Amino acid sequence: MSATEDITESKLLLAEYDRIKEEQKARIGFRDNLLYVTLASVTGVIAISLQGRNTDLLLALPLVCIVLGWTYLVNDEKISAIGRYIRTELGPRLTVLSAAGTPIFSWEVYHRSDRRRVPRKIMQALVDITAYIAVPAIGLAAFWLHNSAGPLLILVSVAEGAALAGMAAQFLLYAER
Repeated sequence: MSATEDITESKLLLAEYDRIKEEQKARIGFRDNLLYVTLASVTGVIAISLQGRNTDLLLALPLVCIVLGWTYLVNDEKISAIGRYIRTELGPRLTVLSAAGTPIFSWEVYHRSDRRRVPRKIMQALVDITAYIAVPAIGLAAFWLHNSAGPLLILVSVAEGAALAGMAAQFLLYAER
């Protein structure tokens, strides 16, 4: 028996499953830690701004939250895409190859059928939007209300506001139901 005869489609698909589950696991850990990094960063920016009584520094909030929020969103989408791929492509192909009477990787479907899933996803979307959109928006509002900055900083703040609005739309579009 040659080495290539030992390689079957089902073995390749199972190897793919193992690799993408590892990627998904790594992405979940990274994504979840981004929220802590965001909280620490926001706290630092606010503390430095308050200590120095310098509202110009509040313009760092949107920048920090846009970079970290976009990274969070991209990772979250890839995590969902991996689950979707397992549910719609990989699992069904392996089910056919194995001639199993029941679907393979049932957990990928089962855990999504929890009756509390929709409220939990709504709450997660609210947490995400609060951390990555509302907090920096409040920072922008404080900058606008308590600042006599020149036109360049005003222009920067308007651009940051537009970027936050765009990212809010992306968070809502990608919020998985």
